[in-house]
Amino acid sequence: MKKIGILFGQENSFPQAFVDRINQKAEKNISAEFVRIDKVLQAEPLDYAVIVDRISQDVPFYRSALKNAAISGTAVINNPFWWSADEKFFNNALAVKLGVPVPKTVILPSKELPDDTTDQSFRNLAYPLDWDGIFDYVGFPAYMKPFDGGGWKEVYQLQNRDDFFAKYDQTKQYVMMLQEEVLFDDYFRCYCIGGKHVRIMQYEPRNPHHLRYEHGKAPASKKLLDTIKDYVIKLNQYLGYDFNTVEFAVRDGIPYAIDFCNPAPDAEVTSVGQENFDWVVETAADYAIERAKSQKDGLDNLTWGEYVKTSAAKTPLMNAKTKPVKEDVSVGKVDHPIETEGKVKKVAKAKAPAEKAAAPVKAKAKEKVKKEKVVKEKPQKVGKL
Repeated sequence: MKKIGILFGQENSFPQAFVDRINQKAEKNISAEFVRIDKVLQAEPLDYAVIVDRISQDVPFYRSALKNAAISGTAVINNPFWWSADEKFFNNALAVKLGVPVPKTVILPSKELPDDTTDQSFRNLAYPLDWDGIFDYVGFPAYMKPFDGGGWKEVYQLQNRDDFFAKYDQTKQYVMMLQEEVLFDDYFRCYCIGGKHVRIMQYEPRNPHHLRYEHGKAPASKKLLDTIKDYVIKLNQYLGYDFNTVEFAVRDGIPYAIDFCNPAPDAEVTSVGQENFDWVVETAADYAIERAKSQKDGLDNLTWGEYVKTSAAKTPLMNAKTKPVKEDVSVGKVDHPIETEGKVKKVAKAKAPAEKAAAPVKAKAKEKVKKEKVVKEKPQKVGKL
């Protein structure tokens, strides 16, 4: 009997529905359950053919246990080795190389020195940085956010240079990205499962969390949806994520990939709505069963993206031949007449609610990729950046 397990934390509706749906399908010699760990021995398996990981971004112990399971043959969704190495700034750089539009973005050193470092640790860093060059490239208004954060935590909207420096001074030991603001006409959030199953959802990030899928917008054109589908598949196949979301802000008809490093994306029915929830449960269950059937004990059963494959093969990035994808795209629909909704006022925003954009977003993260370690403030010992 091959077991499919799900490892999760505070979420409620998705894990139970996922397990129930797999067991309802009654595939021969395949069952599903919540993962149970009572000990982790080096190089010993955890007795699961597949584990769907929804929590190791918050629990380092789980991350190590999953790597140990993977080296013993478990197919972990998502690959814990890649997820440990990945971050948002690299993803943006990869998107540029792939021809997927993204906002202009730079990475900044932490305002305060990391623990166990001194000014001597930063001899290769110029003081001051070329702020004029940075601001000329990104422009204002802009956003600043952690390079490997999630859940809209520590996100700042910036209006000008003075605003930037005032808020940069508050960022402690976070490594931040400074990113061009995209004034968007439309916005999409897309699930991608298995690098081939895509769910495109028109989305309104300026609405309260539980109303963001009730967008009050006319349906998007087929041409735009096809472009978004192609970008979603390309990004996920190159990154190697089995379960991810990609968000796009559409400006002048061009979809800009805003956020595509969400390998434990929110799937709670209370936030995504019943129709989207049903799609995620069904598709994730089918994909986990597919992976269980192909899993072989003692082998590497992880998904490695085309970026890693081309790097290992010493071949050009764009020469990669991505897997043929049988069209499997669905579009979420509003379950009530659009005209019954109030019109959404267009504001200069691409991520956080407008009324909270000028300050760090404090809402508890429901969807994030990596949790920043909270550290004690340490006085800056070097010249001003």
